[in-house]
Amino acid sequence: MAPPSDINHLSHPCIYAGDFVSSYSERKSGFMKWFGKIFKIGSNRGRGGGRHLEQPEEENMAWSAPSRSRDDRARSRKEKEDLDHAIALSLGENFKRPTGYRWRTGARIDEDYAKALQDRMFSSAHPPYAPVPAYPHGYGIASHSRICGGCNQEIYGDCLGVGHSYFHPDCFRCHSCRYPITEREFSLSGKYPYHKSCFKELTHPRCEVCYQFIPINAAGLIEYRCHPYWNQKYCPSHEHDNTARCSSCERLESRNERYCRLEDGRILCFECMESAISDTGECQPLYHAIRDYYEGMNMKIDQQIPMLLVERQALNDAIVGEKNGFHHLPETRGLCLSEEQTVTSVQRRPRIGGHRLIGMRSQPQKLIRKCEVTAILVLYGLPRLLTGAILAHELMHAWLRLKGYHNLSPEVEEGICQVLSYMWLEAEVMSCSRTMPSTSSASSSSSFSHSSKKGAKSHVEHKLGEFFMNQIANDSSPAYGGGFRAANEAVNKYGLRCTLEHIRLTGNFPV
Repeated sequence: MAPPSDINHLSHPCIYAGDFVSSYSERKSGFMKWFGKIFKIGSNRGRGGGRHLEQPEEENMAWSAPSRSRDDRARSRKEKEDLDHAIALSLGENFKRPTGYRWRTGARIDEDYAKALQDRMFSSAHPPYAPVPAYPHGYGIASHSRICGGCNQEIYGDCLGVGHSYFHPDCFRCHSCRYPITEREFSLSGKYPYHKSCFKELTHPRCEVCYQFIPINAAGLIEYRCHPYWNQKYCPSHEHDNTARCSSCERLESRNERYCRLEDGRILCFECMESAISDTGECQPLYHAIRDYYEGMNMKIDQQIPMLLVERQALNDAIVGEKNGFHHLPETRGLCLSEEQTVTSVQRRPRIGGHRLIGMRSQPQKLIRKCEVTAILVLYGLPRLLTGAILAHELMHAWLRLKGYHNLSPEVEEGICQVLSYMWLEAEVMSCSRTMPSTSSASSSSSFSHSSKKGAKSHVEHKLGEFFMNQIANDSSPAYGGGFRAANEAVNKYGLRCTLEHIRLTGNFPV
């Protein structure tokens, strides 16, 4: 039986001897020959196929051995001589030995010597080769550790890289809805990620009429319209698609609410309807209160001038029959009448039926001229503050005519009338601020409307009053807008009384 070609253990080596191997040196030399074969076979096996970590050849190795004492160097040199001698003896031996003749005596001694020789080969003078371990890509070793930007824990395995940050797949979540982001595309605002849909919900403006995202125009820009006072944002198409607009506050009707339709075709939102004055009898207390306001400024109107609330068509017919006067276009809401006419006035307020005002009762009335002013006409169904502002404006026309202010230019006459309207509104808004209840939560529409007309001020009425003042101050027409700004500047500089006296004498504002 042939001896095995590979030796896989070092604990019990078999020593082959000749006819007589009795001395210890000969046994040692035989053992050294056997040990040399081990090194030769092992080096050949290390060059086979497969993935292994190989040691470099000895002549290419550079060891940084520690310094050694003189005794250590002498001992090392003696051991090297013994090893060289053993190898030389083994090379000269005759390998033809009788089969079956084996000597196992001294195996323990040979084993000890082999262990000592192994210790010498891997002593501190020759440190073992320690290759750098190969880690898989992204493995969390200290020098390449990645900390999750979501949970602040170390990442092992799959991760998502966003900018200079890394995340566990489940930790990369939308900053808005807090659900994981699994889509390939997402939005990033600062350091916070979002689903594209969530980011659009947060940043893309919605139309306050149709509640859809405002579309992007051909230039790639978000184009929308916005009311200058209410900041109501809406799609440009709603200016041309017959979307209803409140005749009082100019806000567009949204898709989830319905405005009230008046019998003359006008449309009012519910906030304006809360304080709307809808018949002549209901308006009489407000009319007399504004006459008292004029009297408090030493501008008493002695004549009893009739005041009527009318429909749109009746007011337009009265304007046609009026010879003199300048009228605000596109729609006139009030008129200081100086000619004798027959006018149809609203005698009983309409009631709300669904989203319409129905059941209104009107009556024709013959107006006879007794002085320079025949009557004051105002559109019905407008909020209390807007109705009062129109009455204050028309009463100033009456005062000017009754006091002999004739042949004034539209800019002067309309401008000073707008100043009186603005002053009354300002007083009412300030009164609203002083008497406004602490909460703005309202009861039902009917009860709230009733309390508002009895004098209780509301947050809604306060905002409407500020809007009507804003309308007067920013009117773009030359007569009403430009005239107001010139008249208001003169009144603020010289006072109302001096300004009126200068107008009576010169027909112009003082400068």
